[in-house]
Amino acid sequence: MLARPRLEVQRGQQTLLDSAANETWSMATLNLDHHYLDGQWQPCTGPSRFPIINPTSEALIGHVRSGSKADVDAAVGAARRAFGDWSETPPETRAEYLDALFRELDVRADEIATSITAEVGSTLSLSRPVQAGAAISKFRDNAAIALDYPFEEYIGPTPILKEPVGVVACITPWNFPLLQIAAKVAPALAAGCTVILKPSELAPTNAKILAECVHAANLPAGVFNLVWGDGPNIGQHLVAHADVDMVSFTGSTAAGRTIAGVAGQTIKRVTMELGGKSAAIVFEDADLERAVSGVLETCFVNSGQSCTAHSRLVVPESLEAQAVEVARSLAEQWTLGDPMDDATRMGPVISNDQRTRVRALIEQAEAEGAHVVTGGAAAPAGHSSGFFVAPTVLSNVRPDDTIAQTEVFGPVLSVLTARDDDDAVRIANHTIYGLSGGVWSADRDRALGIARRLRTGTVEVNGGTFNGAAPFGGYRQSGLGREMGLYGFEEFLELKTLQV
Repeated sequence: MLARPRLEVQRGQQTLLDSAANETWSMATLNLDHHYLDGQWQPCTGPSRFPIINPTSEALIGHVRSGSKADVDAAVGAARRAFGDWSETPPETRAEYLDALFRELDVRADEIATSITAEVGSTLSLSRPVQAGAAISKFRDNAAIALDYPFEEYIGPTPILKEPVGVVACITPWNFPLLQIAAKVAPALAAGCTVILKPSELAPTNAKILAECVHAANLPAGVFNLVWGDGPNIGQHLVAHADVDMVSFTGSTAAGRTIAGVAGQTIKRVTMELGGKSAAIVFEDADLERAVSGVLETCFVNSGQSCTAHSRLVVPESLEAQAVEVARSLAEQWTLGDPMDDATRMGPVISNDQRTRVRALIEQAEAEGAHVVTGGAAAPAGHSSGFFVAPTVLSNVRPDDTIAQTEVFGPVLSVLTARDDDDAVRIANHTIYGLSGGVWSADRDRALGIARRLRTGTVEVNGGTFNGAAPFGGYRQSGLGREMGLYGFEEFLELKTLQV
């Protein structure tokens, strides 16, 4: 491992040495005004500050200061300088660094989970295993891939080299912040790329902890860089930068269109995981209560703030009344509360803007003829503060309605009906998206046959368990490329043919 100097880190009014990086700090005084560039914490030089708000209490946690274009240039320059040595570092050595980073993060798992709950509103019961646990594991998983991966193969006498793509810009969202970061940064580093991370300004603390762990794990300067800022300014400048070889982005489809256009000016590689409007088809032979419970689990998890949310429940016409009643009964068990309480099943959405948007879409659905079965746009009883949205079930929704075509990103389930199997497939495929979906039937062959007809990157059959080593991504306007496991790792490699 390379020797590194001790580093002073600014936190609010305190100056701490990196040897104290694991100590607990108060979020009430959080002031993120330094980037992590070229192995050092350096002051942000941008003029803007973004508030960090606790969505449960609406209290101010602190601020994050934006960088400037000059800060982005410095980050890209550091990554470019570091790329040569890092790309030539043996895979087993890169794996050792990633394993060390995994251990540093694992020590701080509880802190990561708590910070994400405070900033995003995810329940602790979700934050511990997923927001922290699943995210942290990606660094060890990709270390293992790098150890075993064949970076050179032969087609007959011809060597085929698999080389790191270069400098990678990782732009990540707020809903599963560290998990989305890890799904990009871990394979990029393992493949031999250097990274500039621009996380969401709404939930930044986990990225700060990651940078502290990178430093504690002694990764070489410039291999990992962190810049703060918004998408339209800092993110766009990063995407447009001529010395960035690849952009890995997760966010809305609208933002993805902009990024693809900007990146296209320099013909850089782009992978994107974008929006979704996933449908779960439940057939008449399924265990209805088990199926609807599983659909609600995917629709309401993280207060509905998940791109894979199964937000459309498609049932046979003969099953509509029964399915709607089961959905109502089960949805009303998703009680709202303080996400820091282990007994809470659903917390708030992340911001007032998000709450306003979700409520407006519910109101529009009603205006277009949908019926509110439970929940609705009104403020939930007992929650005069906090950005809470009631768990909502809508019936009488038609395939072309706004609510059936728009990614809500809130706890809203729409129930639609189908005449037969072909109609169910048509309805499920009738969006611009293609990220996820589900099929429920007692007849496994029937379920698998329908799953093969859905134009989505992932289909859960009878509530199948998510496999974090399997490829994840979408068809159509749900994105480009894949993340997770071997397939996600290979997105960060270029192929070179040696004709000898």
